[in-house]
Parts: sequence; structure tokens; C-alpha cells
Amino acid sequence: MENLVYIALFAPFASSLFAALFGMSERQVFVGIVASSLLAISFISSVFLAINLYTTGNVIHVTMMDWISAGDLHIPFGFVVDQVSVTMMTVVTLVSTVVHVYSIGYMDHDKSFNRFFSYLSAFVFSMMILVMSDNFAGLFIGWEGVGVCSWLLIGFWYHKADVTREENPSISPSWAANEAFIMNRIADLGMLIGIFIIYWNTGSLQYDEVFAQLPYLSETILTTSAFALFIGAMGKSAQFPLHTWLTDAMEGPTPVSALIHAATMVTAGVFLVIRANPLFAMTPEVSFFIASLGTFVAFFAASMALVNRDLKRIIAFSTLSQLGYMFAAAGLGAYWIALFHLAAHAFFKALLFLGAGNVMHAMHDELDIFKMGGLKKTMRWTWAYMGLASLALAGIFPFAGFFSKDAIIETAFNEGTYVLWAVLVITAGMTAFYSFRQVFLTFHGDERYKEFGIHPHEMYKYVLVAMSPLAILAMVAGFGMHQYEAFITNLLPDYHMSEHTHHMVVWLTLIVSAFAIGGILLAYVKYAKGLKRDEKLENSFAYKLLANQYYIPQLYEEFITKPYKIASEVFWEKVDLKIVDATVDNIAKALYKTGDSTRSMQTGNLSNYLNWMAVGGVVLLVIAAVSAMLV
Repeated sequence: MENLVYIALFAPFASSLFAALFGMSERQVFVGIVASSLLAISFISSVFLAINLYTTGNVIHVTMMDWISAGDLHIPFGFVVDQVSVTMMTVVTLVSTVVHVYSIGYMDHDKSFNRFFSYLSAFVFSMMILVMSDNFAGLFIGWEGVGVCSWLLIGFWYHKADVTREENPSISPSWAANEAFIMNRIADLGMLIGIFIIYWNTGSLQYDEVFAQLPYLSETILTTSAFALFIGAMGKSAQFPLHTWLTDAMEGPTPVSALIHAATMVTAGVFLVIRANPLFAMTPEVSFFIASLGTFVAFFAASMALVNRDLKRIIAFSTLSQLGYMFAAAGLGAYWIALFHLAAHAFFKALLFLGAGNVMHAMHDELDIFKMGGLKKTMRWTWAYMGLASLALAGIFPFAGFFSKDAIIETAFNEGTYVLWAVLVITAGMTAFYSFRQVFLTFHGDERYKEFGIHPHEMYKYVLVAMSPLAILAMVAGFGMHQYEAFITNLLPDYHMSEHTHHMVVWLTLIVSAFAIGGILLAYVKYAKGLKRDEKLENSFAYKLLANQYYIPQLYEEFITKPYKIASEVFWEKVDLKIVDATVDNIAKALYKTGDSTRSMQTGNLSNYLNWMAVGGVVLLVIAAVSAMLV
């Protein structure tokens, strides 16, 4: 089984290296085929490991070598395949395999086709290190790896900055990539502090050793380290106020968006909280803060999606909202429910993004849903896929989202946090509305795209076939929830509903379903027959507030970005150029002039050298005499 661990881990790495060999060459289809095949091998290996763990219950520990050994600090390259890591391994490799196959068609005409696959596979490899590591240091390596790869992939079309975004460079791919990278580095400082605190007080970074010593640590240390780790999670999973990078990351190619939002980068923060659940379980104040912030973000993101016109950004806001649901569950102690929703969400969210990529491909990169409509006629498969994914996202029975999201909402009710429960229920209705608002405006009603001379077409057949596993899982994954509970609670705490909640479960389910179905019906009434603009509504303060993301990006621009830029220019002009550079330049000039002036001493005449030696001797005697007098 150890060989399967190495195959699952290093197949994406081999894929990245192979594609990199052809990075400077023209597009080669076999590069995408080989890369996709290696990802499929990683997925198959992960499935076999999951089956072995399910049947035998044997957790696999693998240590490749010692990485750091200094004094009492011992950090190995060690990996663990347990219930949590194997869940993430299976989800990550499945979605990644589909995305790789999809990318062969989507990036068909891109001149950097080979390089794209190298970056994409490296992204998956970094995520696999993150989820498979058996210590915080290894997790941090993968953590930073996905950060670097996200920078490369979000800014993959950096050349568009001066072409398509010249009038607004603040949302160019390069700018978006830098925003994501810098905002995550800010959060990662908090995570590093948390890791330092853990090592300082436990003497180890191995999960098992650290968690075994937690009962002996003070409440202050536990709370500080838990909160510091969560700051890192806030950055990766784009929790308020470090959320703005997530929607701007849509400037990258659509397969990147699907991978980031469904299975890799943004799920890392949730994974961290679940992996470190013994620590968060002992810090109820931090856990309640996580649940409260997650609930707020769920509502906050959903509200912005209500009025957005960009197809990919609507789906991005839904990711942000669903991450809020996951954090709400984890903060309330239902760690396995949070992990199950993470997995279920990966299937239908990847399907949504890939469907959006099909639409974007058909509409010649147009993403404004107000310019679409009637695409069902020419894109029936994409319409079906996005419809299924939207039903799962809305939480309609029997799709996957119904089981996982309802369990989170029931958890909020079970814990007596009725305000959180009410907000999550309302958010479920909002989710259903904006999900089907985009479906109806994109695929139903009048064919508005004809006004812009666009002739849409369906995606390649093999791409549609590759998307089918995600569609199937979005429909049936929820039925395995109870079996998954039995599997995962061998490691994570088993979360049970109280008798009161158990008796109320039917009513709770009906309430949530009523909100979801109501949201769909409202979207149908308003948008199913076509776009009807309401200028009074669009000019209202509330609409503009939501459309401008509560003006938070503008606030960041005015009070952080611009002042920092001004300060940088001042320090560059006044300090760097006039003080630092001037000092260095003057020293260099003085040395140069001194050397130039003394060059005449080198005459090659022995008598001149003797005269200079005599002068030097006199000077030394004078210095010695003065020194003696001063003493």
C-alpha cells in the first residue's frame, strides 16, 4: 500500500515535469493526454487506498526521509492516509482529472497549452502534499505551493493586461494574481505564528504528538494558536475581510477557476480546521467565532450574487457562500458534516464552472448573462449539466447539496444558535434564487446574443463526456452520507442531533426546502421568459450597494492600495534615491576619485617609492606621538 501512496502523491508531480519539458514548444495534444492520464492514475490509487482503509481500518503512515533535524527539532517528509486525508485525496484527484481532460478542449487554441498543463499539475501536486502531510510543516509547504501555483494560473493570461483591460488595469489577470498572492501572504503570517506557538509549547509539529499534548497547555496558548491558524484559513478560504481576491481570480482560465473553487486552494482553509479539530474543539470561543463568521460570509456572499451579471463571478460568490456553510459546521463541532459538504460541493461546483466555461467558449469569452438567453437551443448538454448542478447547489432533493447543506442548517438549530440557523435558512433561499437566475437568463427566454453577432455552439463531445462523472456524483453523492458518517467518525468526532432536533427534523427540512423552492419560483417568474430590466430597482441604493460588493474593493483601493502606493513613491524618491542611493553613490565616487588621485604614485621609479615610504613613516610617527600624548 505504501507504493500506492507514492503513486497518488507523485503522479501529478510527474505530470507537471513532463508537461514542463514541452513548455516552450508549440501546442502538443499528447502533452494534455499524458498529463490527464497521470492524474487519472493518481485518482485510481487514491480510490484503492480509500477502499483499503474502509475495509481494514488501517491508517497508513509513510516517512520518506528526515527533512530537518536540528537539536530537538525533527521534521520528516512524512505522509498519512487516514479517513480525512483519503477523502481529500479522492476528491482532489477526481476533480483534477476531469479538469485536465476538459482543459484539452478548452485550451485548444492557446499557444501556451503545454505550459498550462505543467502549472495545473503542479497545483494538484501541491494540494496533495497539503492534505497528505502528517505534520504542520509539510502542510505549510503544500499551503505555500498552492499559493504560488495559483499566482501562476490566475495570471496565466498576463498578456491580456494591456489588450483587454487597458481601460481598467486593476482587474487584469496580473493584478488579480498579485492580489490573491499578497492577500494570502498576509494571512499566512498568522498561520506561521500559530505553528511557531505550537512548536514552542509542544516541541513537535507532528499531528499525533501535538494533539496528544494539547490537554497540558494553558487556555491562553490554545486560544492564541487556534486563532492564529484560523487567520491562515481565512486567507486561503477567502473569509471576510480577506475575500476580495476570490472573485477577482476569475480573470484566470475557467479550468483554473473550477480547480481552485472545487477541490484545491479555497478548500484548504476548511481542511485545516477539520484536520486540527482537537485544537479547535478545546477553544469554544474561537470555534463560535468561526461559526459566526462563516454564517455571515454565507449570507454576505449570497447577497452580492443576487445582482451580479458576470456568469463566473456569480458562481464564485456561491463558492464563497458555501465555504461559509462549511466553516459554520466546523465551528459548531460538526467536522465530518463540514467535510462531507466540502466533497459534495466539489462535484457540483466544478460542474458549474466547467459549464460556465462551455458558455464562455460558445459566446466568444462573453460572460454578461444580460447578453445571453436562449442558449438551451444550441447547448442542451451544458444546459442540463448546469441545471443539475444548480439544483444541487440550491439543496433540492435528492441532489447532493440537499443532504449536506441541510445537515449544516440542522446543526445550527441543534446547537441552539437560532440566529445562525435563521441566517443560513434565508441564505438557502437566496442561493436558490441567484442559481436559477443565472440559469434562466443564460439558457431561457429571448436570444439576446444575436444582437451582438454571436453564433454559439456546444463544446466538444469528449469534453461533455468527461464532465459526466461530476453530474452523476452531484445527483447521487448525498445517498452515501450515512455510510460516510460511519467511515469518517473512526477519526473525527461523531456529531449527533439531540432528541428535540431529531423530532423536528421533518419540519426543519420542509422549512429549508420551502425557502429553496421559493427562490427558484421567484427566479422563474422574473427571468424564465427573458430579461426585464427594472431601472428603478437598478438605480436604488440597495442594488448599487450589492452590485459594487458593498464598496469594499473601493474602500481597499482608497484606504490601503493608494496610500501604500503614495508612501512607496515618497520613500522611493525621497529616501531610496536621495538618501540611500545618494550615500552609496557618493562613497563610490569618493573611492574612485581617491584612486584616480593616487594613481600618479605608481610611477615605477624606485626613488619615488622610497620618498613615499618616508612620508608614510613620518605620518605614522606623528600619529603614534599624538596617541601617546592623549593617553
